Amino acid sequence: MIQAHNHPFVSCRLQNPPNQGLITLLQRPQRHLKFSNGNTAKKLSVHSCVNILAATLSISSSRSKPTRGKKLPGQTLCGTLEHEFVIESKDDQLTLLQGDLWRKIDAFYRFSRPHTIIGTIIGITSVSLLPLTSIGDLSPAFFVGYLKALIPSIFMNIYVVGLNQLFDVEIDKVNKPNLPLASGEYSMGLGKAIVSAFGLMSFAMGIVFQSPPVFFALLICFLFGSAYSVELPLLRWKRNAFLAAFSILMVRAITVNLAFFYHIQKYVLGRPMVFPRSLCFATVCISMFTTVIALFKDIPDVDGDRDFGIQSFSVCLGQKRVFWLCIGILLIAYASALVIGASSSFLLSKLVTVIGHCTLASILWRRANSVNLEDNSSMTSFYMSIWKLFYAEYLLIPFVR
Repeated sequence: MIQAHNHPFVSCRLQNPPNQGLITLLQRPQRHLKFSNGNTAKKLSVHSCVNILAATLSISSSRSKPTRGKKLPGQTLCGTLEHEFVIESKDDQLTLLQGDLWRKIDAFYRFSRPHTIIGTIIGITSVSLLPLTSIGDLSPAFFVGYLKALIPSIFMNIYVVGLNQLFDVEIDKVNKPNLPLASGEYSMGLGKAIVSAFGLMSFAMGIVFQSPPVFFALLICFLFGSAYSVELPLLRWKRNAFLAAFSILMVRAITVNLAFFYHIQKYVLGRPMVFPRSLCFATVCISMFTTVIALFKDIPDVDGDRDFGIQSFSVCLGQKRVFWLCIGILLIAYASALVIGASSSFLLSKLVTVIGHCTLASILWRRANSVNLEDNSSMTSFYMSIWKLFYAEYLLIPFVR
């Protein structure tokens, strides 16, 4: 074993090398070279260091199978040096590749805005269960039809949130600097490629699956999502508080609930379209939730929105007023759900909806009173809590009968 210390052309270590186990040239000035037997050669010349490297490469290449633990006659310790470095180098390269892969996955995870995707998955799942009348309806055909609605909708979701980031890069540098485009992890070209690819794949699936309600839902999401973000005359609806809330309401509350219920009812189960109590409740209740989400999402972003001329309700009315307005709307939604649940003729439906909504309302009230309205991080955390209440509401909707 040899170890080079402070020499201008060589730095070789077998144990815990600083540069991933590779022989590093052109390091800072060195003073001596230490061998494993304790001998030290001081003040090596450049020529000597080059000779050491040449000998190492020559000896290791002349031996196809180095003997481990034994030194062959005439074999210097440098003869086994390169072999051990190569093994360590491969391990380090694998670690670097794994780290690079995880960084790319993490960047795409943040780019896709996962809380919105979770909302899409839970919403479509909940609405798809509403047409079922018996356990026998849970057939393979149902699950295939469910996936035909779910997968292109997730792709369209990524298109919509990605498009918004493309047009909000400067705003996100203030409000959401951790997003890949705002932080510089993604170039604009890469962002455009991802958005275009997922939009095209979504529409391709909508055409191939031959379900008019699914294709109609994708088209509505595309149109409203584009109108919300794109900087063109009469568009960029997010600049107007009413149009911004209206576009989110149309997609999340109206389109998702009606289109995907119709898809399962008509094109999967083969039954005529009806409007059951649960669907009406889902449409009204989720409309109130999406209104709150549309209003509340701008509360933590008020600084960037004000700087870039986005006239959100939070900018116009103030964060505190909009905050308590959102809490009031959600409490009204929960009170309505309690009345509908209590009037159900099914005991299980009555118990689940009443107890469930009482629990959610108490969580909301307790959490709202602990929020620091002056701290944007606290407001952002509460905004994500509203999304969780939104998920929970979709879980309760199938029990409304």
